[in-house]
Amino acid sequence: MVAFLGLFTPAQAADFVGIVHARHKLALSVPVTGIVAKVSVEPGQKVGAGQALVQLDERPQALEEQRRRTQLEDLSELRATEERLKVVQPLAEDARKLAASRGAISREDAARNELDFIATRGRLAQLQTQKAREKLELQLAEADRQQRRLVAPVAGVVTKVGIDVGEWAKPGDTLVELVDASVLHLRVNMPAAAARTLKQGQALPVAIDGGEPAKGSVSFISPVTDASSGLVEVRVRFNNPGRVAPGSKGIVKL
Repeated sequence: MVAFLGLFTPAQAADFVGIVHARHKLALSVPVTGIVAKVSVEPGQKVGAGQALVQLDERPQALEEQRRRTQLEDLSELRATEERLKVVQPLAEDARKLAASRGAISREDAARNELDFIATRGRLAQLQTQKAREKLELQLAEADRQQRRLVAPVAGVVTKVGIDVGEWAKPGDTLVELVDASVLHLRVNMPAAAARTLKQGQALPVAIDGGEPAKGSVSFISPVTDASSGLVEVRVRFNNPGRVAPGSKGIVKL
């Protein structure tokens, strides 16, 4: 537990010391195994959300994606079957009418036209289902290829790059560490009596390492009191003016 300065009663002021934490401190990895083909960032570099960080060799996946796309875009049989249906459907309808007239057409000819229409209609439905399946298979191929690209989930600063081109990456291995320190949280532990005087969203100034106070607000009050120390965790959120580093000490005054 982080210590606090002095005792507290509701009628007294007291300073509480805590540690500053970044909004996001991420250890990023890829979900698949592969050889690193490209590293696009270096420590200290600012990146935006969605920006490429590391790319694995994806040549086989790119070929599979292209194969699936070619299959999906090949509509020749589907279009031909649609045109054939336009021809055989009126023939089947005419055959039914003629079969109803005695001696106008043989039953065999009428049945042949009807079966041709049914088979063509069934084949068209089959091709339409096949195209829907090919679209899903293309989406799976695109997702498989995308898994080999590590992108920044949030904007921030790269603090560590743990791999280089040509090295073997495995699922779970930290390739890049990324910190978003645009918003910070000061975490302090204070007596339950002090915590009860606070409420969610309450404005509370924060002093970092003896600097000028920053405008903060209470973002979290733990509903649990630590049994061994009697302290409650409180978090005060504030915008980083650009010079506060996570891990710094901060003070809130009640």
